[in-house]
Amino acid sequence: MRLFVLGRKGVFQKIEAKISDGDKLIWMHVASLGEYEQGLPILERIKLDHPLYKIVLTFFSPSGYEVKKDTPIADIVVYLPMDTISNAKKFLDIIKPELVIFVKYEIWPNYLHELRDRNIPTFLVSAIFSKRQVFFKSYGSFMRNSLRSFSHFFVQNENSKELLASIGHKNVTVSGDTRFDRVSKILNQDNGLDFMDDFKKGNFCLVAGSTWPEDEEIIIDFINTANTLSKYIIAPHKINETHINKIQSGILKKSIRFSKITKEKLSDYKVIIIDTIGLLTKIYAYADFAYVGGAFATGLHNTLEPAVFGIPVTIGPNYHGFKEAEDLIDQKGIYVIKNKLEFTELMTRFINDDNFRKKTGAINSNYIAKNVGATKQILNHIDDIL
Repeated sequence: MRLFVLGRKGVFQKIEAKISDGDKLIWMHVASLGEYEQGLPILERIKLDHPLYKIVLTFFSPSGYEVKKDTPIADIVVYLPMDTISNAKKFLDIIKPELVIFVKYEIWPNYLHELRDRNIPTFLVSAIFSKRQVFFKSYGSFMRNSLRSFSHFFVQNENSKELLASIGHKNVTVSGDTRFDRVSKILNQDNGLDFMDDFKKGNFCLVAGSTWPEDEEIIIDFINTANTLSKYIIAPHKINETHINKIQSGILKKSIRFSKITKEKLSDYKVIIIDTIGLLTKIYAYADFAYVGGAFATGLHNTLEPAVFGIPVTIGPNYHGFKEAEDLIDQKGIYVIKNKLEFTELMTRFINDDNFRKKTGAINSNYIAKNVGATKQILNHIDDIL
């Protein structure tokens, strides 16, 4: 909350200091880190195809802004001032965007009404709608009216298109989720990590990413009791000192924190705890199976990042509303566990049954390959305007 409040102080002055007369700007707004990942493929293409434009990137949440405030993809990165009429007018008076992109769920009525009044082309991308949202309720006329500000909707599925059509919106394209484009590019980057080469040494490797305490209890119990030659990576969502110490103290096998690695012979260790950010995507390249955290706690984290490497993925039980997880659970590329026993049984099967493990992983990689292309569809519309 402190970051949320203090981070918004001086936003207008910060923007003004970075804008010159004659600048042409594009504004993208995202809620947090997940929406940033959805917007990133679009920003990368805009930077490549339209280099004369400056990009203003705004965040709603500190959990996104604090991680990406120095990203080179944008010329200006700030918190979005709160959605008041005066803030919306002042913000748009300063940046004067030629195009605006909102990502997924971000619907801020005062900003949107002001954009419509100024006839500024505004897109909603990677959007997903459901009947339970206020737009489709009898009392939702105010929020429904906000949707009229969008020049075009790029939605993830046919159901979203049908729901928008039911309230009069025909300017809709089913383009899918831009995150598929983002993660598919991971396969083409250099994913090598020297410490992982030294650590894995041909052993099976479980990577548990973005874990919360509820996940870690299950993972650590398995590590302590499993009689296998496997290696383990735990990359917790929270990396404060107290939490990292608690994780390590609960592990009975030889473990080391990433920040403490110097010249140790890492092949002698069974567990590495990742106490920094920015490595998880590449670490997944070394996994034979992955566990993605959050579905016992606040919300499931990104399952596409490990899935793109063609490995099985395991999650907790609270995954509803995450379309890619729902799809892959139906297709049996992702498996859900509810307790320690189920996790142990599933992991034992992955380790002992090569065909099962490989078939499960192939389902995941094929699913991602079939769902790329959203960015290209969106950029076709953007190019027509710019």
